[in-house]
Amino acid sequence: MAKATTRTVSFRPRGIVKVDPAHVLNITPHPSVGGTIAPGFQPRKPLNLKFMGGRTIPKLSFRNFYLGGDRWAASDMQQIDTALAGAMADPHLNNVMQQYYPGSGPISTTFLGSAKVPGAVGATFTRDDVDPAIQSLIANGAPNGTDFDNTVICLYLPPGAILTTDAAGGVGKAKPKGDDDADTSQQGLGGYHGSCHLGGTRVYFAAGVYSQTVNGQMNGIVSWPDSWKNIVATFYHELNEARTDPDVEESMRMKNNKLLGWYSQKGGEIGDIPMSEAGANLRSVMVEVPLAAGGTAPIQLMWSNAVAGPQGPFA
Repeated sequence: MAKATTRTVSFRPRGIVKVDPAHVLNITPHPSVGGTIAPGFQPRKPLNLKFMGGRTIPKLSFRNFYLGGDRWAASDMQQIDTALAGAMADPHLNNVMQQYYPGSGPISTTFLGSAKVPGAVGATFTRDDVDPAIQSLIANGAPNGTDFDNTVICLYLPPGAILTTDAAGGVGKAKPKGDDDADTSQQGLGGYHGSCHLGGTRVYFAAGVYSQTVNGQMNGIVSWPDSWKNIVATFYHELNEARTDPDVEESMRMKNNKLLGWYSQKGGEIGDIPMSEAGANLRSVMVEVPLAAGGTAPIQLMWSNAVAGPQGPFA
C-alpha cells in the first residue's frame, strides 16, 4: 500500500458523461504489461491510483430504491436489478478490482434487493434532496437491518427528473463546482456518489438519473437505445468508485485527503480516469460484457493499475 500523504490533492472527480458505447467488447493482451488492456489504450503509469489512507469496502452491499415509484416500469426495474447485481458480483470483473484490496481476501458484492418508493419527485433533484430522501427511507423502515458502513443506498430518479450537483444547504457536493464535466443531467451528468450523516449514522449513497431524450433534449446518458442499460453502466461506475473511495465527499467537506481511499492525483477516482482517457472515443470504455454466470451487462471499464489503463474482465 502506498503511504498516505499530507500533500493537498487537486480534486478532479468527474460524473458520467454522454457516451456512445460499443455493444461488444474485444479485449486483447498487451504483452508489455502481462495483462489485458482495453483496445486503443497504451499504459500510462503516471495516472495510476494511489492508496491515500482512507476506507475501502471489500465486502460491499447495495440496495436499489426507485424514487417516484409509480413512474417506473417494472421491466426497467427488473433489468437494472438483474444486470447490475450480475456485473457487481461477476468474478471476472472483480478480478480487476481485487488488486485494490491487498490482504483483505476475495472481495464480494451482495445485492440486498430493491423497492419502489412512493411519492412525488420534483422536476429537479439536487444534492440537497439526497439526505431527506434517505432520512425518509430510514424513518419508514425501508433499509432496516442495513450495515450502513458497508452498504451503498442507490437512489434512481424517475423518467423526466433532472439531477444536479447543487448544494445550497451546505451538505457538501459530490463534485466541486467547476471540476465536473457537467453540473446537471441535461449537460451529460449521469450520477454521483457520496455520504451523509443522519444523526449518528453515516450513510453511503449513489444517485443517478433516468437516461432518455425528450423533445430533443438529452437528460443523462443517452447511448444505448434502452435507458436501463445506460442506468446500469452509470451505477456500475458509481458503485466501484464507492467501494474503492467511499469517503471522497467527506474528504472534500473536511478538506482532509487522508480520508481518500484509492485516488489518482492526475486522474481522480477509478471510474473517472478511463472516461478522461477515452476522450471523444468514450465507446472504448462504455461496453457490454459477457458475465461468467451467463448473459451480458452494460458497464464502464474501470482503471487497472496492473495494466496502467482500462481493463476488461478476465478469468
